[in-house]
Amino acid sequence: MSDPRVWLISGCSTGIGRAIAEAALAYGDRVAVTARRPESVADLVDAWPDQARALALDVTDRAAIDAAVRACEAELGGIDVLVNNAGYGYMSALEEGEDDAVRTMFDTNFFGAVDLIKAVLPGMRARGRGDVINVSSMAGLVANPPNVYYSASKHALESVTEGLSKEVGAFGIRVCAVEPGAVRTDWSVRSMQETATPIADYDETVGKRKQLIKLAGDKFPGDPCKVADAVVMLAGMVDPPLRLVLGRDAFKAYEQKLRDGLASLEAWKQTSLGIDFDRG
Repeated sequence: MSDPRVWLISGCSTGIGRAIAEAALAYGDRVAVTARRPESVADLVDAWPDQARALALDVTDRAAIDAAVRACEAELGGIDVLVNNAGYGYMSALEEGEDDAVRTMFDTNFFGAVDLIKAVLPGMRARGRGDVINVSSMAGLVANPPNVYYSASKHALESVTEGLSKEVGAFGIRVCAVEPGAVRTDWSVRSMQETATPIADYDETVGKRKQLIKLAGDKFPGDPCKVADAVVMLAGMVDPPLRLVLGRDAFKAYEQKLRDGLASLEAWKQTSLGIDFDRG
């Protein structure tokens, strides 16, 4: 086995983030397990005292980000793997969305990830290596009610992943995203938020889908431990995929979107190709 790597993972208190931390620690790596309340991850340090450090991190606070990165580097070493996992959902029709709630979600799901990336890139560039793994979602590839705003935040993270991979590849830094489908965590229960101003006209469409998601949360098919194993695998690859779709539901939904997109592209090909100036 190669030398242990140093991970910094956001959002480790529950769900996928905790599972990734446990998988990396079990692999033998050193991990900064972060949470807004570090006591919520103290048990991971108790289980792996030589490998794990619990750090306070609110990804919407740039000073907290800088402090967590400095503490990780001081206590564990230079960061080899950054996992942007912190995030939560918000359910509403677009018309129902409350501006403050939507912006606050973007601060966590998108800008928090961007700020963490910006904080670790100098060290990765200096060392000439590193992995940035962004935990996106099936919703980051395929948008459906009632997750239009959540999807938008993850679509934005997908764009950053794609563009950043081209910016930093020459420095030996690999960037990829994972897109889990419906994974059995508390995402749709404890951490889920929804509009406080529903519109009755959407009750039979968006409203019904909201209720289905809340009722099905503890029956989702995805195993967070298997998602975590996939993330640990990606961190060890020389040439990881830009995107790794995880789950039968995510695979089928994205495959259908690609098929539909290609069919539409071909159907409108002549219009698409016909907007240039006529050649004289």
